[in-house]
Amino acid sequence: MRPREGDLIQTGNKIIFDVKGLIHPPSRVIAFPRYIPSHEGKRGKGANLYAKVYNLAERFQYLQQNTPSFLVDDPVFGDILCEVPENQITEHYTPIEKLAELREKRQLADLERKAVVLAETLKEAADIPWESVGVSGSIMAGLFTLQSDIDPLVYGAENCRKAYLALKTMLKDGNSQPKPYTREELHSLFDFRSKDTMMSFDDFERVEGSKAFQGKFEGVDFFVRFVKDWNEIDEKYGDVVFKNMGYAKITATVTNASEALFTPCTYKLENANVLEGPAIEPVAEIVSFRGRFCEQVPSDATEPTTIEAQGKVELVKDKRSNREFYRLILGNKPQDYMILSRC
Repeated sequence: MRPREGDLIQTGNKIIFDVKGLIHPPSRVIAFPRYIPSHEGKRGKGANLYAKVYNLAERFQYLQQNTPSFLVDDPVFGDILCEVPENQITEHYTPIEKLAELREKRQLADLERKAVVLAETLKEAADIPWESVGVSGSIMAGLFTLQSDIDPLVYGAENCRKAYLALKTMLKDGNSQPKPYTREELHSLFDFRSKDTMMSFDDFERVEGSKAFQGKFEGVDFFVRFVKDWNEIDEKYGDVVFKNMGYAKITATVTNASEALFTPCTYKLENANVLEGPAIEPVAEIVSFRGRFCEQVPSDATEPTTIEAQGKVELVKDKRSNREFYRLILGNKPQDYMILSRC
């Protein structure tokens, strides 16, 4: 198997997991439950009803109660993760294959049609190949509802940057689809995300209002995820080892945000100052495996940007270069955040 960010996997007990990142331990896949079998679920049909699990705490609670053997204290990532054994995976859903299937399908539900049209619009505007575009989420699993959004994916660094520039151009054109969020729509998005990521609306608006990978398409929310291709990943499981060092709040200067577009995203730092938490240095980067923390600082930023952030601190030991440094991880707790400095 070659599972990666954006894929879904299903186990024999019919739990559907979303895959995290592109680096996985041998014979296991790092993934977390997303759709769980439930007699009270509102997704699916007949006896195959599902509920969606949203925040990380709920996912861990579900795992502890139903599949505790999937919870592994990983010696490389230095944390307890959900690692699904490959021999228990019965289905592997991939976004590119799903979009290809929808493009060939004669009868589509309205949300499926919109997903295909959005993908076509993005593909043509960015001049990228079909092999680099997919659709994930509830559409890929066949578990969408009337309230579901559209989750396109683009693969490959060059394709991703071309697609993002195309989206920027389209969102600036008020007469075309897709459309950027209005302030009222940002409020609705804030109300939803604040259940899992806590910050003020003013801070939220400052970073989210300029992001071009999200908005509305024919009245439906969309969120495009950008993922590097396999030949652009040179790290293997075990090349880099991580150790949990606690929790911290920092201020820092982002000097390089060129990897901010991708999931996972990275921000290179200088002048990091620990405001709360363990006295450590240097904190060299901020990383997140959650799409909502992409482009907190624009990936094409040409000037250093001062930020404030809070999250888990890890000691990073890169065996390939014998380099050691600290990084801040965002997305494990609702208290995690990254905002632009108000100064």
